[in-house]
Amino acid sequence: MIERALMPELLSALAEAPAVCLIGPKQAGKTTLALAVAQQRRGLYLDLESEVDRAKLAEPVAYLERHLDQLVILDEVYRTPELFSLLRGLIDRARRKGRGTGRYLLLGSAALNLLRQSSESLAGRIRFLELTPFHLREPTQQTWETLWLRGGFPGSLLAADDAQSLRWRRDFLRTYLERDIPQFGRRIAAETLRRFWTMLAHRQGAPLNLAELARNLGVDTRTVAHYVDLLVDLLLVRRLPSWHANVGKRLVKTPRLFLRDSGLVHALLGIQDLDSLLAHPGSELVGRALSSKTCWSRHPRAHTPPTGAPVGAPKSICCWNCQSASAGRSRSNAAWPRHRAETSIRPATISSRSTALSCIQVQNAFPFGPVPRQFHR
Repeated sequence: MIERALMPELLSALAEAPAVCLIGPKQAGKTTLALAVAQQRRGLYLDLESEVDRAKLAEPVAYLERHLDQLVILDEVYRTPELFSLLRGLIDRARRKGRGTGRYLLLGSAALNLLRQSSESLAGRIRFLELTPFHLREPTQQTWETLWLRGGFPGSLLAADDAQSLRWRRDFLRTYLERDIPQFGRRIAAETLRRFWTMLAHRQGAPLNLAELARNLGVDTRTVAHYVDLLVDLLLVRRLPSWHANVGKRLVKTPRLFLRDSGLVHALLGIQDLDSLLAHPGSELVGRALSSKTCWSRHPRAHTPPTGAPVGAPKSICCWNCQSASAGRSRSNAAWPRHRAETSIRPATISSRSTALSCIQVQNAFPFGPVPRQFHR
C-alpha cells in the first residue's frame, strides 16, 4: 500500500477520540487506509453496503458489545443512521470500563449527512478527518504531470497507461451519475447532471454565478443551488469562500467552485493526454484543480470541518482575486497563487501575480506550471 499522508493524523485521532469519522469521495482509498489501520490495531471491519455485514448488525447492541475491546470499522455508515444513537451508549459504556478512545472508525462519502447525523448523537465523542485522492505530497512514484493529467484517484493515477486511466474516470463519472448521486437527493436526470458537471469543469475556479448556470441549464436557481450542494456534499466539488481580512482591497464577493480532482475535470473536457492538455485553451483553468488541492494538503487542519460547518468550505483557506490572479490564504499568512499553467520553459514575472503578492502581503509563492525546476518568490 502507498503510504498516505493522513495516516499519522488518523492514528493520533484514534488515540485521542472515542470515534473518528473518515470522510472522502468514493474510490479515494478510505477502505484501504482503514484496513491498514485494522491490521495495526486488531480491528473489525464491517461494510454496511454488504448484506452479509448488515445481517451481523441485526442485533447491533449485542453484536458490538462483544467487540468493545476492538476497534470497529463501519464502512459507508450513513446507510444505517440508527447506529449513531446506539454508538453513543456503547462509547459511554466503554469509557466507564477504562477504554475511552479508539473504539470506532466510521467511513463515509456523504459529508453533510454524516455531519448532521453524528453531531446529533456523538457530539464531543467524534473527530472528523478528510481523505482526499492522492496529491503531490504523497509517494506515488508518479510525476506531477501524470498526477495533473490523471488526477489523484488511485484507480486512475495508477492505471497502466493514459487510455486505461481515462476509461476508469469515464466509468467513475457514469457510476456516480446513474447510481450513486440518485441515492442522496431527488431523482435527477443523469444527462442533465452531466451537462451541469461539464459546465463546472469549463468554469473551474470561477466565481459561483447561480443565475448564469441556471440560464444555461434551463432550470431555476434553486435547482442549480441544489445541484451544487449535492456535489459539495459528495466531496466532488469544493466551495471556496472569499477572503474577508481586508475589505479595502478587491475581495471576491461570491465563493468560487473547484472540481476537486483534475483528472475528472479533464475527462469532462475530453482531454486525453498531456499534449492535448497543454494545448487546451483552458489550461489556465484546469491547472487550478491540482494547485488548489495541493494548498489543502499543506494545511491538514483544513480537512477537519467545525461541527455543523459544510465540509469542503473550511474557514482557514479562502480565495482572493486581483487582476485574475487567485490565491489560497490561511491563518498562517502563507499563500499559493493559482495562476495559469505556464507553457513556456521559463516562466515570466506576471504583473497580476506581483500585484496579488503585494496586496495580500505574503512572503512565499509557488508558481504552478510545466517547468523543469521549482521557482520561489
